[in-house]
Amino acid sequence: MSKATFDPTLYNKSNNEPFNQVLDKHLSRRNFVKSGLGLSAMTAFASVGLTACGSDNETVPKPVDPVTPVPPTKSSAKLNFTSVAGSRLDAVVVPEGYTAQVLAPWGTPLNTKAAPWKNDGSNTADDQANSVGMHHDGMHFFPLNDAGDDGLLCINHEYIDEDALHPTGQTFDPTSGLRTVIDEVRKEINAHGVSVVRIKLMNNQWEVVSNDGHNRRFTGATVMDISGPLAYSSLLETRYSPDGSQARGTLNNCGNGYTPWGTYLTCEENWPGYFANRGSLTADQSRIGISKTSTRYGWDDLAGHDEERLDEFARFDVTPKGASAQDDYRNEANGHGYIVEIDPYNATSRAVKRTALGRFRHEGCTFGKLTEGKPVVFYSGHDSQFEYLYKFVSNAAWDAKDADSSNRLQTGDKYMDEGTLYAAKFNENGGGIWLPLTLDSQTTDGKTLSDSFATLADIILNTAGAADLVSATPMDRPEWCAVDPFTGSAYFTLTNNSKRTEANPANPRLKNYFGHIIRWDEGDKATEFTWDIFVFGSPSDGNAETNLSGLTDLNQFASPDGLAFDKRGILWVQTDNGAKEVAEETNDQMLAIVPSTLVDGQEKQVGVTADNQMELKRFFVGPNDCEVTGFAISPDYTSVFANIQHPGNWPYSSNAAEQTPAGITLRPRAATVVIRKSDGKEVAV
Repeated sequence: MSKATFDPTLYNKSNNEPFNQVLDKHLSRRNFVKSGLGLSAMTAFASVGLTACGSDNETVPKPVDPVTPVPPTKSSAKLNFTSVAGSRLDAVVVPEGYTAQVLAPWGTPLNTKAAPWKNDGSNTADDQANSVGMHHDGMHFFPLNDAGDDGLLCINHEYIDEDALHPTGQTFDPTSGLRTVIDEVRKEINAHGVSVVRIKLMNNQWEVVSNDGHNRRFTGATVMDISGPLAYSSLLETRYSPDGSQARGTLNNCGNGYTPWGTYLTCEENWPGYFANRGSLTADQSRIGISKTSTRYGWDDLAGHDEERLDEFARFDVTPKGASAQDDYRNEANGHGYIVEIDPYNATSRAVKRTALGRFRHEGCTFGKLTEGKPVVFYSGHDSQFEYLYKFVSNAAWDAKDADSSNRLQTGDKYMDEGTLYAAKFNENGGGIWLPLTLDSQTTDGKTLSDSFATLADIILNTAGAADLVSATPMDRPEWCAVDPFTGSAYFTLTNNSKRTEANPANPRLKNYFGHIIRWDEGDKATEFTWDIFVFGSPSDGNAETNLSGLTDLNQFASPDGLAFDKRGILWVQTDNGAKEVAEETNDQMLAIVPSTLVDGQEKQVGVTADNQMELKRFFVGPNDCEVTGFAISPDYTSVFANIQHPGNWPYSSNAAEQTPAGITLRPRAATVVIRKSDGKEVAV
């Protein structure tokens, strides 16, 4: 996520039992010690009762027809690289025998409408609208051929760095302190959003295909359609869209996902700060964090400017001013906070905001393991301290033929517009309940959500407020989710929570500066799941109450953030480290692990422990000041793509691993790094 800060405790006023208390009770129920490391270290990983991974009451498997192919139940991948040491350089670090290439840095022209990158910052707003955006984040690769050496890279652009975007500084009126230059603000709006970039592998190097028909930008001003419960509702009526069918722009695009039918999902995370209601906040605005005083970048300063087009700046001020919603922009923010679906293959299609999946600070959107004839499931997290995990279950059952749909957005209508949204409640016995957010759902006071919300659209508008009422479990900044392609287990990063103040023997850290990864398996019912902790982040020199997973110098990490499985079953973990104990040793990084190979003697899946450290390896370290985020991989597994967000003094050249020479100061550019083996073979194995 971006480095912007806010106090999430201002928004979640519920008294729902927080996850640290649930975890304490859950672990305290265990009465055994494993590997001599004590209750605080090992009970988090022993004999958990994960439904899909085995339990104490295992049933005898049915005989299998010997002529019927049996799919593997766990990955056969073996990590075959040496874990790299931590690094504090203006360069990336990759294992021996690997190369690292800079690809599609911010400002790369996508077509001839854009001037080449100018280091002095003189590129215009129109240039930026036709070039790769700023601060790369979530990402996915969509192949254009069977070989996988030609494809479309979809890249999120989360936010902007004003100093890097405007090297000579922004322009303000000396008297009022307000923004004054139209082109500066438009350039900032255009630096947000998503880039669709065609890339080809040529002579062992990936290249951007300039002026290709697939290349396009979605910015903070791009018109997008609305679907699902809020579409055409009075809650989305504005002067620009009186029927509530459209919204302009996508903002703070952090995590991402993709669909089984070949579309890209971009997630709107810290979007509330872009809007301000200088009157009385509505309940949903108070809960999600809309400001009463100012917008994040002051874009609304230019409202009413002679050159303003279609209220392009006025819309960020959501204070009611007219006689009705159709006379002002009181509902403008209601068009943000969603999962946005993009068809990268169809350059004439509009993006669609899928409101049925909830409205909050979305971080990632991942579909569960597919089963023919069963609903499609999507998981997403609300990236704030003490917020919730969600899943959406489609009404439509999965039809494998839809994987080859010729009308991909229409297929999205089928699976993403009608279904049930749930929030997660974690119980101390290792079980959990998915709480439906529907009008008839029971609330903690014995009523139903219909007593607080008139329609499903009202629930969606204030998803977090509805989750408060049904007693979902407040978590430690839920971010990205990944699903094991073999076991179907879902993994979720809980990045950190510095406001945790209660210590206990099983979860002894006074404040969760280091974060952890949780996992769960769905039960037989859509409302049931079982869970456990997979790994705790920690410095390697942490004591037994801190380093619960026994991490070493070669794999210590903090603040797990980005998370993705490749189809071989390798889990890739990226960090957004804010803990000085680890940050002093290494920059943000990406680690690799094969979770389904970690089993105990009874073939029960276990998490990372001090006994299996060779299974968790540091694969990549980013340059100084950066966040490593966004993961993609080519279909032949020979190229890993990772994004470098807000770097310091980098990149010096197209070789991402080349150190910036001492005494040279660069205008930093976020970029994608492509990691390949020198021999062109599969990475990591």
